[in-house]
Amino acid sequence: MLAFYELYPIAAVFKARKRLMESDEQFMNTSPEARIDFWKAMRYWLRLGFISFGGPGGAIGVMHLELVERLRWIEERRFLHALNYTMLLPGPEAQQLATYIGWLLHGRLGGLVAGILFVAPSLLMIIALAWLYLAFGEVGWIAAMLYGVKPAVTAVILFAIWRIGSRVLRSWVLWVIMLAAFAGLFVLHLPFPLIILGAGIIGYLLHHVAPSWIAAPSDEAEQLDSAEAETVTQMSRAQLIKLCLAGGALWLGVYVAVQVLDGSGVLADMAIFFSKAAVLSFGGAYAVLPYVYQSAVEHFQWITAAQMMDGLALRELIPGPLVMITSFVGFVGGWEGAWWGTEHYVSSAIAAALVATWYTFLPSFLFIFIGAPYIERTRNQSAFTAPLTAITAAVVGVMLNLAVLFAGHVIWTSGWEAPPDLNMALLTGLALLALSGGKVPVVPVLVVCALTGVMLVELGIPIPA
Repeated sequence: MLAFYELYPIAAVFKARKRLMESDEQFMNTSPEARIDFWKAMRYWLRLGFISFGGPGGAIGVMHLELVERLRWIEERRFLHALNYTMLLPGPEAQQLATYIGWLLHGRLGGLVAGILFVAPSLLMIIALAWLYLAFGEVGWIAAMLYGVKPAVTAVILFAIWRIGSRVLRSWVLWVIMLAAFAGLFVLHLPFPLIILGAGIIGYLLHHVAPSWIAAPSDEAEQLDSAEAETVTQMSRAQLIKLCLAGGALWLGVYVAVQVLDGSGVLADMAIFFSKAAVLSFGGAYAVLPYVYQSAVEHFQWITAAQMMDGLALRELIPGPLVMITSFVGFVGGWEGAWWGTEHYVSSAIAAALVATWYTFLPSFLFIFIGAPYIERTRNQSAFTAPLTAITAAVVGVMLNLAVLFAGHVIWTSGWEAPPDLNMALLTGLALLALSGGKVPVVPVLVVCALTGVMLVELGIPIPA
C-alpha cells in the first residue's frame, strides 16, 4: 500500500498518518478483525452524520444495527462496554459513542474523525435552517419530510431496543432493572443521572451477593484470550498530562482568538457559558435545556423565548445530537448582535454558531481520549463489568422510555386520549417490518418514509403542530 502511495507527491502525508495511527497504543492492541480501512470508516462516519435522526436513541440504534450486526466492525461486548461508559458522561452520548468506536478502530485519529464527521452535517444544516428562519421566517416546507421521517426513527429505536435487549436481558434481575429504569423515567420522572447511578450501584452489590444474576452476557460466550488481556491499552502519566495540556490549549487558544476578534465580549461569554453547559449536561440535551433556556433567554438575552421554541422545532428537522440546539442559540445570538456591523450579521452569526459548537463538543473528545484507555482495561474485570451490565439494562429501559415518548408524539399527536394517527402508525409498522424482517438498510427506509410524508401532505393530510 505504501509503494502505491509513493507514486504521488503527497506520499509523506499518508506515511505520517500511518505512523500516527500505528503509534497509538489502542490501534496496536485492537484485534485484527477490527482494523477496518481508514477511508472506508471515514465515509461511514460522514454517512452516519446524515442519517442519525431521533436523538441519541436513533443514532445508537443505527450504530448498533450497522456496526455490530451488518458490517461487524466491532464486537457486541465492546459496543455495549463503550455505550455504558458514554452514558456515564456529560454531553451527547451518541457523538461520544461514535468517537469511542472510531478510537477503537483507528486510534485517536480515528476517534477525532468519527466525532467530527458525526457532528459536521448537523452543524451545516442547523446553520442553513437558522439562516432561512431569520431571513425569511418560514421553513414549513421541510416539515413534510419530517412528518414521514419520524415514523422511521421510531422504528429504528424500537428495533434497537429489541436487538440490544435480546442480548443484554439474560436474567430476571436485568429485566427488573430495565423495567425499573423505564418506570423511574416515565412514571416517576426521576433524573436520568440518578437512574444510571442507581443501576450501577445495584450491579456492584449484586456482583458481591449473587454474581451469577448479573454476569455480563458475553462472559459466558466470549472470553478474551490471555495475550489480549495482558496487552490492553494503557496510558502513561506523561500521555495523560499531554492530553490534558492539549485540551487546555485548545480551549484557551480559541478563547483568546474570540477575545481579539470580538470587542463586545459576547463571543467570550458564549465560550464560557457553553463550556459550563457541556460539563453539566448529564442525561443528555433534554437535561441541560432548562439551563440553556434560563441563561440564553433570561440572563444573556441572546435569543427570545419564541425563538428558542422555534429552534427546538427546527432542531427536530435535522440529524445529529439534540444538543445542536446550542449552535442555533449561538447563530441567533450572533445574528441579533451583529458586533461586526449590520452588513456582516451573517458572518457574526456563523462565528457565534462555531464558537458554541466548539465549546459544546470539545469536552466530549477529551472525556473519550482520556478515559477510554482506562475503561478498556476493565473489559475482563467482573467487578467493573457487573455494574456496567446493570447500566446496560437500565439503558434499554431509557431507550424504551424514549421510544414510548417518541411514539406518543408521532402516532398520538393530540394526546394519549385522542385517536391515533393511522397513517403514522401504519408507516411505523412498515418501517419496523422492513428493518427487522426485510433486513433493509436504514438509509432506504428513511428516504422512503420521507418521500411518503411529502406525498401524504400533497394529498391534503394536515401536518400536526
